[in-house]
Amino acid sequence: MNYLLGAFKPACNVLISFNDGKNRKQVPFKKENGQTVTVPLFHSQENIAGKITIEPMQGKKIDHNGIKVELLGQIEMYFDRGNFYDFTSLVRELDVPGEIYERKTYPFEFSTVEMPYETYNGVNVRLRYVLKVTINRGYAGSIIEYQDFVVRNYSPLPQINNSIKMEVGIEDCLHIEFEYNKSKYHLKDVIIGKIYFLLVRIKIKNMDLEIRRRESTGSGTNTHVETETLAKFELMDGAPVRGESIPIRLFLSPYELTPTHHNINNKFSVKYFLNLVLVDEEDRRYFKQQEITMYRLQETS
Repeated sequence: MNYLLGAFKPACNVLISFNDGKNRKQVPFKKENGQTVTVPLFHSQENIAGKITIEPMQGKKIDHNGIKVELLGQIEMYFDRGNFYDFTSLVRELDVPGEIYERKTYPFEFSTVEMPYETYNGVNVRLRYVLKVTINRGYAGSIIEYQDFVVRNYSPLPQINNSIKMEVGIEDCLHIEFEYNKSKYHLKDVIIGKIYFLLVRIKIKNMDLEIRRRESTGSGTNTHVETETLAKFELMDGAPVRGESIPIRLFLSPYELTPTHHNINNKFSVKYFLNLVLVDEEDRRYFKQQEITMYRLQETS
């Protein structure tokens, strides 16, 4: 029995390290099993370089048919779990077929890597970047090790950022105007605006402003749409009167937002909306939704 247990022990340890790992910013990353770890943060066009160390277990040698490292950008749909769509795939051959008797280290480098999409963990989809080391052993079964890392890409301040002005009403009962200071917000921004009551003939009990995220995955009949309410901000409690103005000031930094994603690799989109909700004394609800654009602005140190 002890022999059988020993047969299933790993033949070696594989360690993947980054050259600038000690100095590079580390960010939280949620793994597939739900565990949160810290991993290095990269941006598009950066060099990704490091070392791969393979150490056979004591008294063992590794017969292999070659060793390689791949840099993969992958999209996985949760309704198609286990099938990854690779939009980036780079490979470096590390060793020709042979044997490893003792600890051996291989340097690797991927230069100015194009990583156009950000890491994303959603309700029905995830986009990830990973280093994959494969020790090819044929019939003995390949040894594979993964190392995740996170990619974030910054956007410049938009040259045009128009305010949003809209009117909403119920004929002869309610007429309001609302105004937001802009239509594009960075992830740490503040939403500033005003709501004007021009006509109030129904008894409004309260009014909230919600931030909603809508994730669309798949296409055609296989489209899945998930809407999450990420924030709910009470604007008013009590009945407004005609001519009243309600100010809006909503800080975005406390919420886990991502940039807007438009049709990423024809697999998914992520959009954000400001949803104005009015509730009258009979608990009837009135909605007005407005799409906004989210982007990531480079943080100043």
